[in-house]
This record gives sequence, C-alpha cells and structure tokens, in this order.
Amino acid sequence: MQGAPAAGQRRGRLPRLRKRAEFKAAAGGRRFHTSRMSVQALLRGTRPPGTVVPAGPRFGLTVTKKTGGAVERNRIRRRLRAALGAIAPRWPQADIDFVVVARRDALTAPFPTLVEDLDRALATLAEKTTSTTSGAKRARAQSALAAAHFPGTETDRP
Repeated sequence: MQGAPAAGQRRGRLPRLRKRAEFKAAAGGRRFHTSRMSVQALLRGTRPPGTVVPAGPRFGLTVTKKTGGAVERNRIRRRLRAALGAIAPRWPQADIDFVVVARRDALTAPFPTLVEDLDRALATLAEKTTSTTSGAKRARAQSALAAAHFPGTETDRP
C-alpha cells in the first residue's frame, strides 16, 4: 500500500516519545526558548539490539499544571500537535528526539506564531544537534594551527 504509515502509527499522528526516560534524556540536550515554549532536542544514539525505534524525528509534548486546568492544557496540546503537523514537510530527517515544553502563552498566541516558533526551533536545534561538537572543532582548529606555515618563523641558519 503506497503512502501507508509506519508500523504502529496511524496516519496523521506524530512520531512520539513514549517513556519518561526518553523525555528525561532529551532534557539533557540542546534547548531553544521562546515566550510560548521551550524545545529540547537530543540526537538519538545507538539503541540496544532488539529495540525498535523508527527513523526520523520523534516528539514529546509537556504541558504542566502551572499552565492551567485540564481544558487549557489539552487545548495547548492540540494546538502544538496541529502546529507540528503543519510543518511536517520541513521536519529534519535526522534521528532527533524533541520535547516541546509549553508555556501559558501558547494558549493565546496566534496559530501562525506557534508554527513559526516551532519551525525555527526545529531547524536551529537540528543544525546544532547534528553538527560536530565543540571539542572536535577545537581539536581540528589546533591541528590546523600546528600544521600551518607562518612566514618568518623558521630559521634559515645553517
């Protein structure tokens, strides 16, 4: 069947984080903040053999009780799911876990603003998460500096 959803997923559903450990792991990754939300991202490492994890990004939504009652929290979740669905063609293809931690302003913000915030957050975090680490950059810079030829530093004396 062409265009069928991946095993265990229905059409139109977000690839989700399901376990608390996955949410906590993403909390240790990179972050992007706006007044309406914070987005956390972590590149998925290798999984133990036998663990089935779909390729591509996965998302978790967190809306705490500080943001309001159950009705408001559910409305925020629905708005965030819809905004993520609206930018689905622009999701990064890397295996990254994203956690969106909503704030109260996500309830009253215009929908295009939510979409823009999420689009910017995913693009920024995907770039930062998949790029080389600062330690690797530093090591490359030091080796390039050591290999560089600086005129006037050699001695031409016999």
